[in-house]
Amino acid sequence: MAQRVDRRTLLVSSAAAGAGAVLAGTGLAPAFAATPGRRAVVLGGGMAGLTAAHELVERGFEVTVFEPSAWGGKARSIPVAGTGTGGRADLPGEHGFRFFPGFYHHVPETMRRIPFGTGTVGDNLVAATGGKFLRAGERADGFVFGIGPDPQQLLTVDGLRRYLRDTLGGRTVPPQELAYFVERLLVFLTSCDERRLGQWEKVSWWDFVGAGKRSKEYQRVLAAGLTRSLVAAKETIASTRTIGNMGEAFVYNMMGRGNDGALDRVLDLPTNEAWIDPWTAYLRSRGVRLVSGQRLVRYDIERGRVAAAVLADASGATTRVEADWFVSAMPVERVVPTLTPAVLGLAPELEELGTLTTDWMVGIQFFLRAPVKLTHGHITFLDAPWSLTALTQGQFWADRTITRDYGDGAVVDILSIDISNWDAPGILYGKTAKECTPAEIAAEVLAQVRAHHTAGDLLPEGIIHSWFLDPGVRWDAAQRRNTNETPLLVNTVDSWSRRPTARTGVPNLMMSGDFVQTDIDLATMEGANESARHAVNAILDESGSSAAPAKTFRLYDPPEFTLLKQTDRLLYKLGRRNLLDLG
Repeated sequence: MAQRVDRRTLLVSSAAAGAGAVLAGTGLAPAFAATPGRRAVVLGGGMAGLTAAHELVERGFEVTVFEPSAWGGKARSIPVAGTGTGGRADLPGEHGFRFFPGFYHHVPETMRRIPFGTGTVGDNLVAATGGKFLRAGERADGFVFGIGPDPQQLLTVDGLRRYLRDTLGGRTVPPQELAYFVERLLVFLTSCDERRLGQWEKVSWWDFVGAGKRSKEYQRVLAAGLTRSLVAAKETIASTRTIGNMGEAFVYNMMGRGNDGALDRVLDLPTNEAWIDPWTAYLRSRGVRLVSGQRLVRYDIERGRVAAAVLADASGATTRVEADWFVSAMPVERVVPTLTPAVLGLAPELEELGTLTTDWMVGIQFFLRAPVKLTHGHITFLDAPWSLTALTQGQFWADRTITRDYGDGAVVDILSIDISNWDAPGILYGKTAKECTPAEIAAEVLAQVRAHHTAGDLLPEGIIHSWFLDPGVRWDAAQRRNTNETPLLVNTVDSWSRRPTARTGVPNLMMSGDFVQTDIDLATMEGANESARHAVNAILDESGSSAAPAKTFRLYDPPEFTLLKQTDRLLYKLGRRNLLDLG
């Protein structure tokens, strides 16, 4: 039985060896040898935490990362326990399929600094081509992602207008409504940063595109379908600034402007094998200590700084960990309970974190007895009430055969599906996903997918071997509802000012995570990675380090629109509309 360590202090100081003796047998090793001023604790081992550790250790800091549950957080793959037989690995489940658009820069740059075989983890990114938007019933399938005229001729207002109409055009949205939607996109694309923050941040996407006054097809396909499918945000409450920024990034991504790589990329192995396991191995090789099973309870504040972090294990036994620098790398809903009056007294700006909104975007995997060739890319089911998007995994795993390497030998492919709307009634039971049991969720998702004729033809009865729902979703039989341990931040109208920067009012406490203000401004792996770099740079600045700052990137801003945005800046200062905004 592990020794209980109540309120012991893990001295990250010259007494580190003594602390190690105190903690012997507890499973909690001393954080690191003493180098005053360069001792850092990272609280959380997801995307933000691992990134912070990576950037800090490469700049000479001594780093310990504490994680309560699983390394990689929502980005990890999740082995389905007990499914592997005959020497095969367990089937790989996941929180949701991985998606690395070409406008991601921070995450791919980190990947290229992680060794993998004779290359790097970055080599495991492969292009996904031909993403499709499918329709239900007798409707023709929607557009194919990325199709349009020659992108080299586009960056004028007229050229971009033609490109967007050709790319988004279809037979169901009335032409005049499509034209209106494109004009609204052009208004945003030519808006200056000041207008985006001062005006569009305070308007919902639904209102910005005038969805309430237009057809059901316009609402479903353009106002809601693209928003939920591409950025998993509710169009009625999401900020136009956030959705517009992402829409702009996708447009330039399709045009090949400012891209890090291919338009759409995925991993060529399950996420842990391709990325998380090599990453943690690399960090350990550099001296980072990764301690699992420990969650933050609170910070001890002394003389205007964090003196220590108090951690607890699953049994409730607590440990006090001292260091020079602390990086919070937890989701916002786990940060809020740790913000004691002592912390908020120094950093009152963090009090606003309790007002931020989270929602659910959770994955389910269907393990298939036969291969399914829907498309070589991501699939959006535009008419699914639960806003489903999907990917078939096996076609991208070049060095793995699912039948040979995973499960019981009967699984041939994996259809991984993200559920982005947990509050809409389904087509089988008339209940929301939050009100369905796990088995009902699986049946409902499959029914909604099969209602889209292209998918329905390829998913006959008997093809489903089994399924796996993210374990963060748990059915409460007494309440007849699900709970979710892994919600996702939603950038609601006018929420930017309520989100913190990486630097806080506590000089040695930095914030990271997808809720922190970043250039990409969306709850994504990219946002979490970027925020961690800002946190590290704040530490470098506060500590007076001479190390080079962590590299950061900005979304592409086409030089062709510079004059238009300068004009809009003047118009905004004068209280006038954008030149293209006809009201």
